[in-house]
Amino acid sequence: MKLFRAIQQMGLCMVMLMSLGIASPIAAAKPLQGEPSAIYKVKTEQKVIALTFDISWGEKSPGPILDILKNKGVTRATFFLSGPWVIHHQDIAKRIKAMGFEIGSHGNMHKDFSEYPDSWIHDQVSKAERSIHDVLGVKTTLIRTPNGDFDKRVLKTLHSMHYQVIQWNTDSLDWMNPGVERIVSRVLTRVVPGDIILMHASDSCKQTHIALPQVIDGLRQKGYQFMTVSELIASAKVHSTVQ
Repeated sequence: MKLFRAIQQMGLCMVMLMSLGIASPIAAAKPLQGEPSAIYKVKTEQKVIALTFDISWGEKSPGPILDILKNKGVTRATFFLSGPWVIHHQDIAKRIKAMGFEIGSHGNMHKDFSEYPDSWIHDQVSKAERSIHDVLGVKTTLIRTPNGDFDKRVLKTLHSMHYQVIQWNTDSLDWMNPGVERIVSRVLTRVVPGDIILMHASDSCKQTHIALPQVIDGLRQKGYQFMTVSELIASAKVHSTVQ
């Protein structure tokens, strides 16, 4: 609990500094040093987790999901947004930022990075970075690649651009639309301390907003508290494989 409060206070201080123009949004999520790797979870005994939402297309799902997060009092989560989606849905993207959620990149075109050369990856990530910055004033340093696809070469390229690749330890499978009970059960039976949970707020995922209230309630009943990905990374040692 003390650790969680300390991380929250650190995040609040950063927000205040940014509002005064003393700190940059970049400072909230510095890339890790050392050998390039993807982060799936962090090692901690504290019951803290990060809810993450990917958005690449659509405008029907994000609103209800944001409403649920607000109504449930969840103020810490991370959204990975694609560049074109931010450009075409600026009001929703601005609402995500205004609600205080962390924003990461989900690339530009929704294609597997490992199938393209370094120059293409650099171009795509740079385009998304510019789009997000132009609309939201946020310099992204976290990225979840489209389809979660990467290899060592992709990691090296993204690391050279000062990006940390964020994967997940628990996949809700909401992208498969497997049924609300399946989504809820999947998350609540797999979650562990330090988990990064994958969910989506794109229109193709039609059951996420129905399952989300039960997921939040279930996590709280298990004693979990919510952090952003950056707060989670700052709080503990990271794991670069699914546990």
